[in-house]
Amino acid sequence: MSRLVTFEVLGQKYSLYTDASDADVQEILNLVKSQIEAHVGTAVNVLPSSKATILASLNVASEYVKLKKDCARQLETVGAHLDRLTDKIEGLFADKL
Repeated sequence: MSRLVTFEVLGQKYSLYTDASDADVQEILNLVKSQIEAHVGTAVNVLPSSKATILASLNVASEYVKLKKDCARQLETVGAHLDRLTDKIEGLFADKL
């Protein structure tokens, strides 16, 4: 069931409804805050929060795309292994008939 979660990023308060667990919400917020702070902290002058949040979003999206591709490759590898194992098992049963 969705619940309202309120949090603060760069001095701004936000609220949203989520089904995520408290631990997941905290992990997500920690990731977002660390990404934003990394960009704000590397700027010579203070980087506007809007730019920092866009850069953080791009970094998170980039990591998501990378992980999605890695997952697809792993699924292909596992599928190929399962196919080979299935063939071996079927071969063992065929030899006994």
